[in-house]
Amino acid sequence: MSAGEEESGPLAKLREIADRNEGTSRLADAVEDYLSAKARSLVSGASGKLGQTVERFMGGGDGGGALAKGAEKMAQGEGPLKSTLAAAGQGVKDKTKGAVETLTGGGGDDEGGSGGGGGGGGNKATNIVEDIDVGVPVRVAYNQWSRFSDFSEFTHRVESVEEEDEVNSRWSAKIFWSSRSWKGIVTEQVQDQRIAWTSEGAKGTTKGVVTFHPLGENLTKILLVTEYTPRGFFERTANLWRAQGRRLRLELKQYRRHLMMLAEAQAQEIEGWRGEIRDSEVVVSHEDALAEEEEQASSEEQDHSEDEFYDDEPQGDEALEEEEPEDEDFEDEEPYDEDEDFEEEGPDDEDFEDEPEEDEAR
Repeated sequence: MSAGEEESGPLAKLREIADRNEGTSRLADAVEDYLSAKARSLVSGASGKLGQTVERFMGGGDGGGALAKGAEKMAQGEGPLKSTLAAAGQGVKDKTKGAVETLTGGGGDDEGGSGGGGGGGGNKATNIVEDIDVGVPVRVAYNQWSRFSDFSEFTHRVESVEEEDEVNSRWSAKIFWSSRSWKGIVTEQVQDQRIAWTSEGAKGTTKGVVTFHPLGENLTKILLVTEYTPRGFFERTANLWRAQGRRLRLELKQYRRHLMMLAEAQAQEIEGWRGEIRDSEVVVSHEDALAEEEEQASSEEQDHSEDEFYDDEPQGDEALEEEEPEDEDFEDEEPYDEDEDFEEEGPDDEDFEDEPEEDEAR
């Protein structure tokens, strides 16, 4: 718009009419000053709100730098709104850069910038707690879990497990298109009760423990607690939506499916490692544990046989009832009568009386 058009506009005409009178001229000047101040106040308030929003978005760290850049642009003659939006855009850019550095573990300098702090936050461990009920005896559930080399047969991700000895093992798995490998160390193992371990790999570290709780003759509850610390961009990104917890829950269900689908006789034949480990050292070997179990089973069987023997012997009233038939046999015998014996001896007396007669004949 040209200067000639501005002078002939409606506001210019109103101003010309107001200037004809001194009172209306002063009123017009006051209104103009008020409107100008109000407009500046509105623009200043809007820019302040945007600045506070940017500062909150930046977490109070880089907000000052972004606002300083906005003030610099205002000093260069740009409007407050445009300067504030430019500062907000710079803040978003810096925030995104810091997030990427956090996920990748990079960024940050020796002076302790925002990247270094973000990297520490990215290494935060994730706690995973799961439990599942399996319809098998606790011995079967424990034996199957202690057979690490069988995990590749029923889990989705584990490809192979190589057991170096009772404590150390090497695992390999495939997560989508990424191959993983890590070393596992058993720190504690008690038969039919618990297994604790640690693992170290390029993609992260893990500490975990699984415990076995018999709920009945053919029902076992399994509690699993793990502490997972991810490494690398992919693992840290997946950790944002707890992908590891969902994977672990799925593998637990595969473990239960595998055991429940076995025939009862086949499940009873599963041979696990029955030894004991404390502080990553074997304190009871598998062979010694089996020998102790056999000795205990033999002792229990002998005690059971003795209990059955004593249970078969008559006791109390039963013993007296068994002795009664002897009394009945005694009652069946004829009673002893002394008179009858005397009568039977009568002929002997007669012979004795006849003897004097023979002497008289002589």
